[in-house]
Amino acid sequence: MMCEQTGQEIDWEKCPPELQDFPNIVIEAINIYNSLGNKIGSDVGFTGKDYTNFEFLLKHYNIQKHEKDFVLELLFELESRDIEASQQKIKAEYDKMKQKR
Repeated sequence: MMCEQTGQEIDWEKCPPELQDFPNIVIEAINIYNSLGNKIGSDVGFTGKDYTNFEFLLKHYNIQKHEKDFVLELLFELESRDIEASQQKIKAEYDKMKQKR
């Protein structure tokens, strides 16, 4: 660990949470998100997830009806972050190419 190498005390408030720190429903939502296919456009990058298998994955992970909305909300949040990151990456590459001219 870096703190051990530098001789500093570990500040647990600054440590990011680990996956097992989250409730099972959050872990299952992340697993579902990672199981969904990606929609990628060659000129626009990542445009979102393919929700074709969503219902199957809900059954596979035994997600109850009352949990479905919460899982979907988490998936949309993860998806929007990935879309934003993809757009920023494409823009950075475009700007880099533009400067070379």
